[in-house]
Amino acid sequence: MASFSASPSSLPHSLLSKKPLVLSCSQSPTPPTPPSNPSSNQNQNQPLQISKEAQPSIQPRPKKRTTVESTDWVASSLTRRFGIGAGLAWVGFLAFGVVSEQIKTRLEVSQQQANTRDVEKEVEVVLPNGIRYYEMKVGGGDMPRRGDLVVLDLKGQILGDNSSETFVDSFSDGRPLALVMGSRPYTKGMCEGVEDVLRSMRAGGKRRVIVPPNLAFGDDGADFGSGVQIPPGAALEYIVQVDKVSIAPA
Repeated sequence: MASFSASPSSLPHSLLSKKPLVLSCSQSPTPPTPPSNPSSNQNQNQPLQISKEAQPSIQPRPKKRTTVESTDWVASSLTRRFGIGAGLAWVGFLAFGVVSEQIKTRLEVSQQQANTRDVEKEVEVVLPNGIRYYEMKVGGGDMPRRGDLVVLDLKGQILGDNSSETFVDSFSDGRPLALVMGSRPYTKGMCEGVEDVLRSMRAGGKRRVIVPPNLAFGDDGADFGSGVQIPPGAALEYIVQVDKVSIAPA
């Protein structure tokens, strides 16, 4: 068998001059570093700005609407908790309150009618402020106080006027007038003298009243339109009837 042996001197010079390639498993090759961009470094140092269009819009939460519940929920809750008997008892209580109020109103009306009486003979009464009145019917209801609502019928004429022109008449048109005692201005055709007379009347009462000029429309008179005028310094004659006296609404 032939054997070959080679000495280092017999290898080509090109193979001897190259260094062997050594690879290490513990170290990974370092990737090349990209060239730095000055403009990108400058942008990184600046704070991030978001345009108004890109910002999310925050919508306010809608407020919960508070609703006022009726008294029916009381009956339903009582029924669920204590049975149908409790619910029916509550409904009966409400019905009793309504009926009681109606009965009270009817009793007041019947009492007013029972105590109201006609006057056989009219007697003149002169008040310190110069008002004269004649009682035609004595009322049996409540007497108005300051702040009360008075519903009344009114008929007014100019005293001493031969034409006897009527400037207000709620008896004929069927539309009673309303007055809150102590309030201004007055309803059309009403004056301070009428309010003074109402203070001593009761619901259901009726009077014939003579109001002097200083408690009527004074030296200025009044113009109600449609050709109806009160001349300056005129005394007035009214027929006043109180239909109802009640507490004025808030």
